[in-house]
Amino acid sequence: MHHPFNRPLGGDEMPRFGGIATMMRLPLAHSAEGLDACFVGVPLDLGTSNRSGARFGPRQIRTESVLLRPYNMATRAAPFDSLQVADIGDVAINPYDLKDSIRLIEQAYDDIVAHGCRPITLGGDHTIAWPILRALHKRYGKVAVVHVDAHADVNDTMSGEKIAHGTPFRRAVEDGLLDCAKVTQIGLRGTGYHAEDFDWCRQQGFTVVQAESCWNRSLVALMDAVRMRVGDTPVYLSFDIDGLDPAFAPGTGTPEIGGLTVHQALQIIRGMKGLNIVGADMVEVSPPYDQAGTTALVAANLAFEMLCVMPGVHYR
Repeated sequence: MHHPFNRPLGGDEMPRFGGIATMMRLPLAHSAEGLDACFVGVPLDLGTSNRSGARFGPRQIRTESVLLRPYNMATRAAPFDSLQVADIGDVAINPYDLKDSIRLIEQAYDDIVAHGCRPITLGGDHTIAWPILRALHKRYGKVAVVHVDAHADVNDTMSGEKIAHGTPFRRAVEDGLLDCAKVTQIGLRGTGYHAEDFDWCRQQGFTVVQAESCWNRSLVALMDAVRMRVGDTPVYLSFDIDGLDPAFAPGTGTPEIGGLTVHQALQIIRGMKGLNIVGADMVEVSPPYDQAGTTALVAANLAFEMLCVMPGVHYR
């Protein structure tokens, strides 16, 4: 039996400042069953090294998302005319135990993936990418990755710990989760622990596009090359909001100057249209450092843009 597609609640039905703040004011579902794509929150910040607060990210991104309307006027994407989408709420992490939280996240995503649903995750700190990739690997095998970030997140340890927000992609490589020749990191910059920090990524076969090479240019050609490299391989988009310059996204735990612009973020995400995207995340929004809500607003819009390039979306 065909069910009508879920729709975001419109501003004429309920003022945008009213109602329950699900992502885009979509219906709240209790599992990913029957969904083509879902928004899911992971309110974890036990892996942060500097400012905490990303545990409040999912709630604040949803709050800022109430302004979003269902049609993308730039790309003409109409995701709610073609996909069954809902907000499935948050993963119930353990706020006292990072390792247990990793287990709980992987378990929750095993369930999402088992339903054939493509998750768009609202974080939370970047530690969460590792258990998500572990769950995706069970269904899709090795995945390609587009990773937007100021940091490579490939430390072996942080303060002696193997699990932290600066280690997820090192763990993912060790676990054999990634098709390393099809991993692209964009926006890396700032200061490092070692002069060779970004070289490790290149030695694995990653394509590393440091922020300086993005300054004052369009990233459309870069994404053309990414699409060629990825081909039909299942691909995961992992977007750390600190990939953007802190002028656009100040509300994050480890800001670095000289970052990407919002326009470039849109070019990256829109440039993934046509790829077999199996999931995406938007992480490291820290509302306590986001006085005007601008970081969460940008994150909400970028999460919608991620939905707009999911496989099966129709264009009007």
